[in-house]
Order: sequence, then structure tokens, then C-alpha cells
Amino acid sequence: MSLIRWSPMWDPFAEAEEAFNRLPSAGNQSLKAFVPAVDIYETDKAVVMETPLAGMRPEDVSVSVEKGVLTLKGESKKEHEVEEKNYYRKEVRSGSFYRELPLPAPVLEDKVTAEFKDGVLKITCPKATATKTKKIDVKVIKK
Repeated sequence: MSLIRWSPMWDPFAEAEEAFNRLPSAGNQSLKAFVPAVDIYETDKAVVMETPLAGMRPEDVSVSVEKGVLTLKGESKKEHEVEEKNYYRKEVRSGSFYRELPLPAPVLEDKVTAEFKDGVLKITCPKATATKTKKIDVKVIKK
């Protein structure tokens, strides 16, 4: 029988971290998540997202925008993995990734552009013009 330390305050984050730490470590690289880091910033005219995807081919990356959410997915393929190598450290990841990122402002979804330069994917989402809210007067009806 194992002992469980009692804590007067329940911490769901500590509980989740403990559960995550109990998972078996994956010796297989394909089981680990490949999540590219992104920078999202806003200019006067657009919302821009940049992500480094060094070593990837542009045709292996897909970008879409729908209902204010930018979806980025792709696959980094190793053409020839050599099993005989005696790796000291293996940090270069390969595999597929999928990210959905909510945009901070309404954009013109049909005008989104993506360009790949020097290993960095840059997606530019032109902002939609803000619509003015229409003020409606409320009339009081007396009986």
C-alpha cells in the first residue's frame, strides 16, 4: 500500500503535473509532440504570424483561416534516418504538427497571404474594417 501525502488545499495544476510525470517517457521520437513556436503581432493594417520552420519544405505546410482561427499544419520528414548512428544527443524533431490559433482581430479571410523565406513562415492577415454599431432608440409605449 502506498502513502499519499495529504494537502489541505487541492491544487488541480499540481495534480495534472503529477499525472503527466507518471506517463512513461517515450523512447520513440514519433510519440513526442512537435509544436513549432509562433510569434503573433498586430500592425495598423494586419495581424501577422511568424514561425521558424527550418528544414521544412513549403509544400509540406498548410495554412487556413476560418471564423477568426488560424490553422497551421504540416509535416517535417526525415528522408533517410540512419539507425547505426550512435547519437549523443538528438533534438532535431520530425513528424507532423497541428496548431489552431485564435486571431486577436477580425480579418479578411480571403486575403490572407503566406510566404516562406529563410526558413521562416510569415502569414499576413489583413484586418477587416470595423463596422460601426448602430444605436437604436428605445421607445416607451404607454398603455
